Amino acid sequence: MGYIKRTFYCLLFVFGVNLAQAEQYIIGAQNIEYFPHYDFTSKVDKGVGWAILEAFSDASGHEFVYLDMPVRRLQIELNKGNVDFVYPDNPRWNSADTTIDQKTFSKPIAHTLSGTFVRSEDVGKGINFIKKLAIPQGFTPVKWQSRIDDNLLSLVPIEETYNALSLLQHKEVDAVDVEYHVGKYFMKSYPQLGPFSVDVTLPFIDVPFLLSTLRHPEIIKELNLFLINNQSLISNIYEKYDIALPDELVERFRTEQNIEKNEVWKPL
Repeated sequence: MGYIKRTFYCLLFVFGVNLAQAEQYIIGAQNIEYFPHYDFTSKVDKGVGWAILEAFSDASGHEFVYLDMPVRRLQIELNKGNVDFVYPDNPRWNSADTTIDQKTFSKPIAHTLSGTFVRSEDVGKGINFIKKLAIPQGFTPVKWQSRIDDNLLSLVPIEETYNALSLLQHKEVDAVDVEYHVGKYFMKSYPQLGPFSVDVTLPFIDVPFLLSTLRHPEIIKELNLFLINNQSLISNIYEKYDIALPDELVERFRTEQNIEKNEVWKPL
């Protein structure tokens, strides 16, 4: 890490960025077990997002303390000043507590494929087959919103990913809206679950996970430079957590499911 740190400081000098004084900051984080992307309740390995932020911490000298809390509390605590940053965050996500133009967002720390898991025997049955959809509590179902508005779909908010997949297993819901690697992790950890598949004829989206702040744009500027100039390090962290990029995954699933390109889901 010493080499990385020296390289980072050199890059800051070259690009003319003044390093903010290194100090401790609080990152408000979702208290959902969403591993391998994140599990900030863990005392050991908090996931790929944490690993990248810790690499930045080592390079910059800034110390991060992670405070996990319910999703809906994160923006409230950010607005109050009780946390310095929120992770993960994204401008697409609705919040009545802060507005987009007030916040500074980082470049993507992680890219995720938020897809629709169905029982493998139900792949290809079409969007009208999905009447009940399990979704993590507090998440914004952007890609399903039009069907919700038209009363074609009911949501089942679930606090634990395992419980959502268990409902799918027992046919109490028709599908689960969850990130692919998270679903894969739970199926590997609990072999009694499944088999499930991400059906790419159903809604999916590449959702970048960003770090946001109201008060420390200078730290976001440092982080962005770190992400740009340490892509090999970032790739190695992705590889450690077996994270693939969304475009690669969609093409793999399309081929495995023998789906024509024109059949792959596209937003209306």
